[in-house]
Amino acid sequence: MSSVSDLFSTPHVVPLAESLRPRTLDDVIGQQHLLGPGKPLRLAFEARKPHSLILWGPPGVGKTTLARLMADAFDAEFVALSAVFSGVKDIREAVAHAEAVRANSGRSTILFVDEVHRFNKAQQDAFLPYVEAGLLTLVGATTENPSFEVNSALLSRASVYVLHPLSVDEMGLLFERACARALDGLSFDEAARGRLIGCADGDARRLINLLEQTQTAALTAKRAHVDGDFIDNTLAQSLRRFDKGGEAFYDQISALHKSVRGSNPDAALYWFCRMLDGGADPRYLARRIVRMAWEDIGLADPRAAQVATAAAETYERLGSPEGELALAEAVIYLAVAAKSNAAYVAYNAARAFVANDGSRAVPLHLRNAPTRLMRDLDYGKHYRYAHDEAEAYAAGENYFPEGMPTVSWYQPVARGMELKIGEKLAHLRELDREALKNARKTKESKNSKD
Repeated sequence: MSSVSDLFSTPHVVPLAESLRPRTLDDVIGQQHLLGPGKPLRLAFEARKPHSLILWGPPGVGKTTLARLMADAFDAEFVALSAVFSGVKDIREAVAHAEAVRANSGRSTILFVDEVHRFNKAQQDAFLPYVEAGLLTLVGATTENPSFEVNSALLSRASVYVLHPLSVDEMGLLFERACARALDGLSFDEAARGRLIGCADGDARRLINLLEQTQTAALTAKRAHVDGDFIDNTLAQSLRRFDKGGEAFYDQISALHKSVRGSNPDAALYWFCRMLDGGADPRYLARRIVRMAWEDIGLADPRAAQVATAAAETYERLGSPEGELALAEAVIYLAVAAKSNAAYVAYNAARAFVANDGSRAVPLHLRNAPTRLMRDLDYGKHYRYAHDEAEAYAAGENYFPEGMPTVSWYQPVARGMELKIGEKLAHLRELDREALKNARKTKESKNSKD
């Protein structure tokens, strides 16, 4: 057991993050949806069958650690690149090193690429032949949605695993582990513990860095006990960039979104300012504001999407703090705008139907007929050009595949512009009913004459 005098006389030489880095899979805190018994990554480790993968998650949740543990578990060479500082030349050098390792020892190579989304398409394509040949097992780490930032060819050859921020309980385990292994002799009261865990916001690396700063401050002040006031007074500058209240980052963005949806501009503005004050990236907030416009206002007020997009573009031009006013005004506009999620609901319903339905053929009358063969096969035959008909509407026409069940996914609400949309659709449906009724009468009349 270290004495208090030892605490003040001999600071740790090894960085705290390194001394706490997990050495086995069982040491990893968090990500139990991937690492728990019977879960995907646990099974891959136990089978000792490496495969290329993309680890997607926020900073400080164990992406680098998992890549290193893979190399140890599979007795593979570990090569790390950062997409921020590396280029095609570095990729070629990594490939050459992997070839040399295979030739000399027969061992495979795990290539870890941090911030893989920062590589352009050509750089990402440079991995493909070596991943396909099995020379490299690629482990990419990204904080951005790989669907948008990683090219499809690379995605098709790698499994994507989503990593989550650590929960409060998991951060508490990390806190206790750090105290036991590296901060022996330094004690914390509940207020200090709560502030540090809250400010770390699910980011293990951030918590470790804050503990290291706290240790340094305690050494300077010759203190063996840390309370909440000490944290506030000594680390105030560092904590400004985090959530000062201790609530989780994603809880706050949820509160902002729900305040906009609930048409409360003051609450929406409060949460927007809280997140800015806590250090949230305004570009992230801009993306979420644009999403709110499409999800919760939709066609009830199409201007909302224009306002949100314009605010995001204004921020890109002006930066902080001037551009933040544009985002704030967009938040207020969205909060007071007419609300509708009808388009969002319809889109999700249509996607769910298509995902579970078969591949229905396009009806012949809806197909293009650019060649004579296609025309001979009745492509486009009997198609009715809407602009040539009354009200520019081909009443009674069918645009679905044959045998498709009747669906009505889009149900506009009686608010804002969707009130008018609903009235128009009701009128068109009435025209359809009249057209079908007339078609039946014509058919019956023809049959009676025959």
